This record gives sequence, C-alpha cells and structure tokens, in this order.
Amino acid sequence: MSDFQNTAILGAGVIGMSWAALFLASGRNVAVFDTAETAEAATRSYIDMAWPALRDLGLLKTDSPCHITFHRSAADAVKDAEFIQESVPERLPIKRALFAEIEPALKTDAIVASSASGLTLSEMQAGWSDPSKLVLGHPFNPPHLIPLVEVFANSLTKDGVIEKAESFYRDVGKITIRLRREVPGHVANRLQAALWREALHLVKSGVASVKDVDTAVWAGPGLRWAAMGPTMLFHLGAGAGGISSFCERYTDSFNRWWDDLGRLHLDGALAKQLSDEMARDVGGESPAELSAERDALIVAMQKAIGQFRRV
Repeated sequence: MSDFQNTAILGAGVIGMSWAALFLASGRNVAVFDTAETAEAATRSYIDMAWPALRDLGLLKTDSPCHITFHRSAADAVKDAEFIQESVPERLPIKRALFAEIEPALKTDAIVASSASGLTLSEMQAGWSDPSKLVLGHPFNPPHLIPLVEVFANSLTKDGVIEKAESFYRDVGKITIRLRREVPGHVANRLQAALWREALHLVKSGVASVKDVDTAVWAGPGLRWAAMGPTMLFHLGAGAGGISSFCERYTDSFNRWWDDLGRLHLDGALAKQLSDEMARDVGGESPAELSAERDALIVAMQKAIGQFRRV
C-alpha cells in the first residue's frame, strides 16, 4: 500500500458516503465523522450498495469493507488520518467551524481536501490559522463512479501538497484536473451550469419539453462527450483540417447561436414548471430507483470505454 493508509471522511451525506466507499475499496482505513444518529447505518448501507459496482470497475483492492470507524467528534476522526476529505454542507460558517475544530488535532503532514462545489479555496482558508494543509478536491457525484476530481491550491498552500493530493486521488482510481486560477464553481460545474441554463431557456421559451431537451443531450452530444471533450470533438469534426478548419467553417454559425442563447434566472415559476414536467415524465419511479438506473449506466459506460481511455 502506498501513502495515506489512514483516511477520514468529514460529513456522511451522499458525497461523503460515496468517498468512504471508494477509499475503503482502495484498502485504506476510513474514519467517518457525522453528527447524525443515522450516519453509521446509512453509510454502511451505501457501501454495501456501492461495493458490486466498485468490483465491476476493477477498483477493489480488498475483499471486504472492514476498516471503517464512526465518530461524533471531527477532531477524533482526523487524529490518525493522513488524508482527510471534507464534505460537510456547503455553507461557509459550517466549514470554517469544522476547520477550526480539526486544525489542532491534525497530524503534521496531513492533507485536507474539500469537496466544495461552489465555495472557493480562499473563502474556506479563512477558517484556518494555518491553511497550508488545505486544497480543493471537488468530485462529481457519485464520487465512487465518476472519475473526475478538480484540484486547486494557491500561494497559501504548502509546497508539494497539491502534488501529493493528486497522487492519492490517482491511486484510488480518480482522474484529476488542476485549476490554474480560482473561479466560483470551478470548471465542470460552470460547464454544466451553462448547458442547463440553455436547457431551461429552451423549455421556458417553448422550444421543447423537459424530457425532449434531456433526450437531446443523452441521445446526442452526451454520447460523444463521454468519449472526448468538446474542443477535441470539434477538432475531429472538420476532417484533416482539424480545429483551424472547423473554426473557419463554423465561426458565423456559432457566433449566431451564442448571440441567441438565453439569459435567465431560476425562479419559483420555472422551478414549478420543471417539477410538474418531471413528475409526469418519471412515471412513478422513485429517486432511489432512478439513481440505481443512473449508476448501472455509468458503470456500463465506464467499463466499455475504460480500455480505450487515454489520460
């Protein structure tokens, strides 16, 4: 086993439980902190659910998820941990209070990575006396199935910390990208926010239904995006001329489309429209049932493309 044998998960929500399953699958010890009475039972149930998928993806380095402990004190959970993944609710007062609690209990060379999806590293560093151990380590849900982790450090981060964090993530099966500068929402969330804004604009302006807009994504460009990113795909879209030829051919078209993209804010009326259409479209399936379908599809796609993937 490589470095970071002892890990901790702070916050046993959906993201934290998924991280716990992945860390356990890598053969590591996992200490879980959460204040909810139901946290241990929920986490153990989630791990049992996730284990077959982790096996199918070849991510299991151990026979059973046995090296896990549960704690009602965050300081107690981190005292032996070399790598800590923080996934408490996305509110600065909660995160800063947590960081203030754990900082005196951390090992000298411990690394703390935050799963924060919207908060920035600099905002969270204000909760520390010495923020040199903290990095951004933002996953995509569910972390045990989606490989991406967005990593960021700044001038207050100790030298070598981000490289060690990236090495740890790779060892548990993740694919990392490193942000060059700080922006709210990082990279992937901004991309999906841009897509969803236009999806909602198409619905609100009567171009298509929620179901048809979703279908346009998963049955169309979504299949290509699972294979390669948008710029690489457009590089291939003009034949031998590559991206230069593509830009020459389609500059006017894209500028016209960009000029016509919708600008809107999600409000109560639009939320109700989405809710009403979604209730009609899901056909009585529960979120849990739909999540299981999603996870099965993700596993199947990961297995299918894994042998061809270049990182």
